[in-house]
Amino acid sequence: MSEPSGAAVVIIGGGVTGLSAGWWLARAGVDVLVLERGIVGWEASGRNGGGATHVYSPFGLEEQRLWPQMDDLLGYPTEYQPRRIGVALTEPQWALARRWAEIGEMRGFRWESLDRRQLKELVPIVGDNAIGGTYLHFGGHANPQRTVQAYAWALQDHGGRILQHTTVTGFTVRGGRVTAVETTRGPFGADTVVIAAGPQTGLFADMLGVALPLAPARVEMIATEPIPLMPTGGVAGNGLYGRQTLRGNLVYGGGPHEWVNVPDMAAPEHPNSPLVRNLARRLAELFPGAAHVRLIRSWGGVVENTPDGLPVIDRLSDPDNVVLATMSSVGFGLSPAAGRGISELVLHGRCLFADLAALALRRFADTPPDWRERAGWVVADARLAETR
Repeated sequence: MSEPSGAAVVIIGGGVTGLSAGWWLARAGVDVLVLERGIVGWEASGRNGGGATHVYSPFGLEEQRLWPQMDDLLGYPTEYQPRRIGVALTEPQWALARRWAEIGEMRGFRWESLDRRQLKELVPIVGDNAIGGTYLHFGGHANPQRTVQAYAWALQDHGGRILQHTTVTGFTVRGGRVTAVETTRGPFGADTVVIAAGPQTGLFADMLGVALPLAPARVEMIATEPIPLMPTGGVAGNGLYGRQTLRGNLVYGGGPHEWVNVPDMAAPEHPNSPLVRNLARRLAELFPGAAHVRLIRSWGGVVENTPDGLPVIDRLSDPDNVVLATMSSVGFGLSPAAGRGISELVLHGRCLFADLAALALRRFADTPPDWRERAGWVVADARLAETR
């Protein structure tokens, strides 16, 4: 069977952001083609903690509205579970947990303060080292692997197409517009192009003469053997994010970042042992009641980070048919809303349900070329990683 020659919208990147945008466009009847250099969700989209509690974002309200509906909208399970608990082991952690809860309150959501007894009722494996916590009646978490597959299947159900193992190598630009995306399988014509390629997004922007400051970083995740299900599986604290899966595993990550250079951005084949040990120690501190549980898996991924930590979602003026979408490490949870917003930038030239001015690329117009060095976001050697 011959491969497609192009599409009305060509999306570069088969992570949750690109797949969600493609799904929203396909369900609106748009001819969509997603190009992915590996397999969908293989990098950060399928290797994260599954959190969906980003009410501080311009997409936050829509995120919270959409997630409870996503299984029905997609037609496939995401394993979404509502509500989150924040556990504080120190006063600074307690202040941070309250701050995130208060941001939610300012946006119209409810939360409660928890003492140690209440915490233990909801999270039996916390210890006496916990000084308090927050119970968020908003937010939640889902299964990254299932969610990626749900987006991909739903996109295809609506007529969208996905080409995996297809590496983008450049663009054909004529008359101030991208007319084709060049790949290892040949060129694909496009009326509009969405670049949602995670850490590679900056490279593709550079090919178009657009400066998008991004720093790629390697992150690690660990998973334990299953334990009995807790009343609430979404628990964060001690600098960790993650969840208890529906099978009982504790799946957590949380840095520290290990900064990498652009040529080394392929998904890591092996986890970084010093960072995995760091995660395991902090997880045992967070959940002393599960300190005896064995780690059964660990894996690494690569995420992208902008200088201010916020996404860039913007339609360019030159070329004027290109949308940039880089989520700066928060793509999974925001994906239902971000995908909708990107689809509206394609269809209408602007997002109709949220003000995205804070996410515009122009805020980095004066960012110096050596911004990574100034911020200390440079590649660390193994000895430094050992001490973190």
